[in-house]
Amino acid sequence: MLAHNTNAGAIAGKPIGLAIANAATVAGLHACPIRVEVSCTRGPAFFQMVGLADAAVREARVRVASALSKLGVLLDEFALTVNLAPAGVRKQGAGLDLAIACGVLGAIGRIPQAALANVLLLGELSLDGAVRPVAGVLPRVQGNRLERAIVPAGNAAEAGLIRGTDIRSAHYLEDVVADLSAERSLPHVPTTEFKPGVNVGGDLADVRGQAVARRALEVVAAGGHNLLMIGPPGSGKTMLARLLPSILPPLTYEEGLEATAVHSVAGLVRRPSGIVDVRPFRAPHHSVSEPALIGGGDVPRPGEVSLAHNGVLFLDELAEFKRSAIEALRQPLEDGVVCIARARARAEFPARALIVAAVNPCPCGYWGHSTRPCRCSPRRRHQYLARLSGPLIDRLDVHVAVPPVGVEALTSRKAAESSASVRARVVGARERQLDRTASGVVSASTNATLSRREMDSVCAFTGSATRLLNRGVQQLGLSARAYLRVGRVARTIADLENEARVREPHIAEALQGRLFDRQPIV
Repeated sequence: MLAHNTNAGAIAGKPIGLAIANAATVAGLHACPIRVEVSCTRGPAFFQMVGLADAAVREARVRVASALSKLGVLLDEFALTVNLAPAGVRKQGAGLDLAIACGVLGAIGRIPQAALANVLLLGELSLDGAVRPVAGVLPRVQGNRLERAIVPAGNAAEAGLIRGTDIRSAHYLEDVVADLSAERSLPHVPTTEFKPGVNVGGDLADVRGQAVARRALEVVAAGGHNLLMIGPPGSGKTMLARLLPSILPPLTYEEGLEATAVHSVAGLVRRPSGIVDVRPFRAPHHSVSEPALIGGGDVPRPGEVSLAHNGVLFLDELAEFKRSAIEALRQPLEDGVVCIARARARAEFPARALIVAAVNPCPCGYWGHSTRPCRCSPRRRHQYLARLSGPLIDRLDVHVAVPPVGVEALTSRKAAESSASVRARVVGARERQLDRTASGVVSASTNATLSRREMDSVCAFTGSATRLLNRGVQQLGLSARAYLRVGRVARTIADLENEARVREPHIAEALQGRLFDRQPIV
């Protein structure tokens, strides 16, 4: 325990001047190093902070003063100026508290200034000196080029995912001071073992009927394609979407690291595990705003599409979403990233999510139903589905009709295929795609992200498959984008069957997945 000396006794005969501590903030998922420069002189007491700091950062002087008082360090004799450099970068949040406190202690001579030179300091301080966890530790430490990092003990599991850096954890400020003063060392953050799991919210064996929809789930899971389901209320669209994660392959270490970084910046990492080890599943309500879905804010934060990165984003009742919100999905659907530009900040977040959308065929939901009549006029049906623009529908790889389930299927005792069995085929198809990536044939990790040139190199069509594809494009009037997506889906179907070449049945099944192109439901 550090001695609780008075301020005068603690610094008697020691230099008072300038100290520099190291911290970091984040812009999107990119770390921005921050130099915390603390100048201390004797004189009328004040504590001022400069460097484009937001309210939470400016309030650090209250938390820091209280935490230092618990160490017997009172600041009522000093004039302190804290500069957060670079001055043009906006600083937000309470993650700079620990660096500011250590910078003050270095400036007044309580700890050696040289000890601050090569250590990254992250953490929020409570009034009693406890070091509290903060958001974004993973990307901040990943972007750190210093020799050491000290993080809150509550972020230890998250920081433990990083390899090759000397990372220590702290519960209290006094422990950090003791480490920097070479009195005793902070404990090393143990390496976090990544054990991926499967996001199982149910089993496909519970689904009755819907053979076509089940097959569509298998195809989109195998290739990472986006899916649109059209059907009446109660046909099982929501249940099918929620079962999709149960047939997806487990996260790889790199995918888990990316997903954890996004959730960390958003402050949504689960504790004490500190990591994302199952594929995310996000299902925002249709009243969600565009910034909440895509990301935004004065200080850009990830939206639902980024929080679902490497997982599933389920958009139920797609036609009920705000037009601006769903149209903003075009960029992430095409590029797999979201770029957010604001007057004072710019950020980029990954958004390679598997998007599953569900929509009714009309406002009442029963257009085309076998037993229940539709109450909507043709005009209302047209207006309803006109909310889904052609460019958006074009970017959804597979469209599938989900009809109402018959009584025979509901009462059948015949067991359907389980999620584990389907997942085995999906994993096999994904492994074939990864083999092509590892061999350098393509750079895409899934068929859904193949470029046109890459598709030409891996989609070896038979002659009959080429003729069928060309005929389908002409008859359906498919766009160049839809043509590419049909080829990608056909390649995935061939991978599921472990076929080297794309044959005519693969093209036929892929063309069947362009429901809106074949038969617009208006």
